[in-house]
Amino acid sequence: MGDTESEGPMSDRIFMSKAHITDAEEEAVRRAIRSGWVAPLGPEVDAFELEVADRVGVKGALALSSGTAALHLALLELGARPGTAVVVSSMTFAASANAVAYTGAEPVFVDSQKTDGNIDPELLFDAIDTLHAEGTEVVAAMTVDLIGRTCDYNTLEAGLAERGVPLLEDAAESLGSSIAGRAAGSFGRAAALSFNGNKIMTTSGGGMLLSNDEQLLERARYLSTQARQPVAWYEHTEIGYNYRLSNILAAIGRAQLGRLDEMIARRRDIRKQYMRAFSGLDVRFLGTADTEGEQIENCWLTGIVLGDSITRSPDDIVASLSEAGIEVRRLWKPMHLQPVFANARAFTNGASEHLFARGLTLPSGSALTDSEVERVITALLNNFESPLSDQATR
Repeated sequence: MGDTESEGPMSDRIFMSKAHITDAEEEAVRRAIRSGWVAPLGPEVDAFELEVADRVGVKGALALSSGTAALHLALLELGARPGTAVVVSSMTFAASANAVAYTGAEPVFVDSQKTDGNIDPELLFDAIDTLHAEGTEVVAAMTVDLIGRTCDYNTLEAGLAERGVPLLEDAAESLGSSIAGRAAGSFGRAAALSFNGNKIMTTSGGGMLLSNDEQLLERARYLSTQARQPVAWYEHTEIGYNYRLSNILAAIGRAQLGRLDEMIARRRDIRKQYMRAFSGLDVRFLGTADTEGEQIENCWLTGIVLGDSITRSPDDIVASLSEAGIEVRRLWKPMHLQPVFANARAFTNGASEHLFARGLTLPSGSALTDSEVERVITALLNNFESPLSDQATR
């Protein structure tokens, strides 16, 4: 779900997840500029890496230009290459699958649990066992923490370890979430975060690779700076990438990280408002707003699944709210249904297709006011209670 701020010129338009910027971020940018470190890298990047690693509870972090870059570098270090396979959640944004394609490995898509849209562990294990039986090397299993809810890592870690397949966590949407007391971004051999403009916190554009494997991080650091050899001139013995985050953007990230808990709290409050407003209706929420228990979510986006008694189609509702100046979106179209991956292999159970057919994500940004949330609720209730439009009944 790319940047939402580019859609429409209306000053009162309500966006899905607009970046929440305050004086703290402005002061951070001034600090970075005044330091003289306006070129890539610098002390803000170093501090940002340390602070995020400490927040998540891992040994190290590598600040990068995007979450996609983090996935790409991690996959390379896990051995992804032509002739190998990476099993990956089908219910995700294209970046997860694209990173696999960059390496030349084969993406093999795995369907979701009906409950929350996250990858189905048993189906994942079945996919790996099938590929192994066919003689295919599976170099990694990539999970995706859908709209901020972590996957079932208790089950996943044990099953993957038994099969000798490394776990790569796509935590682009889940910074600040946890399961069983462990933070999102701390699972597997490595994890990727995204700081895109619509995420729970932003650096405008950017991402981070997290790991307890310091050798993996050092190798990724080397590749991310064009694979330059440590000599007094520019010498390169292999292909590298221009993937590092700038010092100025890292300063924004540090300010955002300092406000992360308050931004998460606001998104949880917004989800609670939606849950109260739609209680008793044929609407199912993907996740909760609980702050205690096994699963703690950051509530990055609030996702809902419409029951059969709501007769207006998701497309009809999206169009209606757009006319009212409110951005509502369909849930991800599964990767195994995407034309670009039409020839990819997939292990499916129908769950992600149902979520795509009946699911919506609602405005969830921490900068939303209560009056804006009420405006969204009113518009949705009007649509939930309306019959099919003339267009939909033709």
